[in-house]
Amino acid sequence: MNRKMLFGLILISVMAILVYHFAPYLTLENAKAQQQLLSDYISQHWLTAAISYFVLYVALTAFSIPGATVVTLLGAALFGFWFSLLLVSFASTVGATLAFLSSRYLLREWVQKKFADKLQAINQGVERDGSFYLLSLRLIPVFPFFLINLLMGLSKMTASRFYLTSQVGMLPGTVVYLNAGTQIAEIDSLSGIVSPAVLLSFLLLGLFPIVVKWLMNKYRPQSAVQRER
Repeated sequence: MNRKMLFGLILISVMAILVYHFAPYLTLENAKAQQQLLSDYISQHWLTAAISYFVLYVALTAFSIPGATVVTLLGAALFGFWFSLLLVSFASTVGATLAFLSSRYLLREWVQKKFADKLQAINQGVERDGSFYLLSLRLIPVFPFFLINLLMGLSKMTASRFYLTSQVGMLPGTVVYLNAGTQIAEIDSLSGIVSPAVLLSFLLLGLFPIVVKWLMNKYRPQSAVQRER
């Protein structure tokens, strides 16, 4: 067993352990139950809380732990829209890039065996459209984000291009989810669930993929369209 394979197995084991132990706690119900306690802590230790949140989000993304959506919503409730946008946007992209690099240099054989059927589609998309293909996957998640991170690591795309494209591509979705999070934070009774602001947030969540798909089809590079014909 070579060194890369050994590190890869260790990384997979760590991911499995983290998912097993922490995923059950990353629920919306638990987040809302702990919201006041966390708010009190943030008011006294703002910088420590912000750094901890950033590191937690990077780890969730890098290790593909379920629960990033809940943590995103909670971040908006705790830090407000604009600062949580800064934290989540960069933390999610850094974590995604770490997953990308771990797939390329440590988990290559495992990813190839586990997702061979999807890897071909990714390679063809990158070969055909380059960064635009990754951008479309970020805006319209045909595959789960964790899977995009891993599969892109085995493509010809450079890490810097992956980072920049992901930073841009994940931003609109982050804005929508954080907006929903700020509204959810204001709900203090069941009647608040049907408030116009909350309904608008969830309407945006539902319409977002549809609007993006229409825009992607309209503004897709003509060279890509011609190659498909």
